[in-house]
Amino acid sequence: MAAPSQPQKSTYDVIVIGAGIQGSFTACHLAQRHKDTLLLEQFHLPHSRGSSHGHSRIIRSAYPQEYYSRMMPECFRLWQQLEAETGTTLYRQTGLVLLGPPGEPELEACRRSLGVDEVLDAAALAQRFPGFRLPAGQVAVLDSTAGVLFADRALRAVQEVFRRHGGTLRDGEKVLRIEPGATVTVTTTAGVYKTPRLIITAGAWTGAFVEQLGLHLPLQPLRIDVCYWREKQPGSARLGSVSPCFLTLGLSQAPHGIYGLPSIEYPGLMKVCHHHGSPIDPEKRDQIPSSAPGPDIAVLSSFISSYLPGLETQPAVREACLYTNTPDEDFILDRHPKFSNIVIGAGFSGHGFKLAPVVGKLLCQLSLGEEPSYNMAHFAITRFPGVLGAAQ
Repeated sequence: MAAPSQPQKSTYDVIVIGAGIQGSFTACHLAQRHKDTLLLEQFHLPHSRGSSHGHSRIIRSAYPQEYYSRMMPECFRLWQQLEAETGTTLYRQTGLVLLGPPGEPELEACRRSLGVDEVLDAAALAQRFPGFRLPAGQVAVLDSTAGVLFADRALRAVQEVFRRHGGTLRDGEKVLRIEPGATVTVTTTAGVYKTPRLIITAGAWTGAFVEQLGLHLPLQPLRIDVCYWREKQPGSARLGSVSPCFLTLGLSQAPHGIYGLPSIEYPGLMKVCHHHGSPIDPEKRDQIPSSAPGPDIAVLSSFISSYLPGLETQPAVREACLYTNTPDEDFILDRHPKFSNIVIGAGFSGHGFKLAPVVGKLLCQLSLGEEPSYNMAHFAITRFPGVLGAAQ
């Protein structure tokens, strides 16, 4: 297919590379601030090549880390604002069950972040949610505010608002080169653009972009198995669309954690996934057949047989998603150490979707030279030693 013709307009106040949920919210905040913003996406929309596709994501107030839990009230408010502005339902409140050993530090931190005292034992959990079977000696904490975000719908909604505020979204247009300077030059398959401010939110492709700018960030793309599990008897597992999401913390058999969402995408199938995957080159993701056996399936099958006995122990449907992880699984939200007019949002490590409204606001503030609304120490590039190479 021939590249699209050079666009007539080539200069913007801000350019954002990557139109996943983080880049789209960033661009939307900028457009709402009356900045002439270009949002570039290498694939034709909608697509399933990155980290923002699919029907559902968990949203929760509970977080072990206070620097995320502090952001969640504003995230909920901004998601509700997006619903109101677009007239679209983006969220279903289901509650979230946090499972783990009693006294587990992350579970206790989540309980404190919720401000709740109640801890459910196996009998109390089974009475409230009959589909769950909790092994003896384990406990559960309930986050009643939590629920499911409709991911594909949410991405379309924020892009709609971005356009409504005068933003320009060009998809199917791959960035080939970034030339830093007081004015940044961005060369794509369709032409050349210039801007005083650039923001890179390119998911698993971010590492390659910042390498061009002499920055070696410890970003590891992972291919995640997204698995759906059938009820043994329709309705028997009581895990339909009104059942809660769940998340494990501190289980020895699943140190990375397991999470699940109620039946939404496929009737009668529950989404249960391991919060971990296999390292992958994002350019080669589609070369691995989704039917290839993965080590995470055995972990999930064992978990389901113990905790969710109403489900079959082999997945009925397997799909794929990309995470881009940092070593500490905290985000990177920072200016380039040498080129302060280039801002980077990356390393969302499989837990960034729910936080995208606030992440976008913070990246917007960084780009405009404003004081961020939250403490950014945990998101600084400088926490990783030796990241500056040729840019020094």
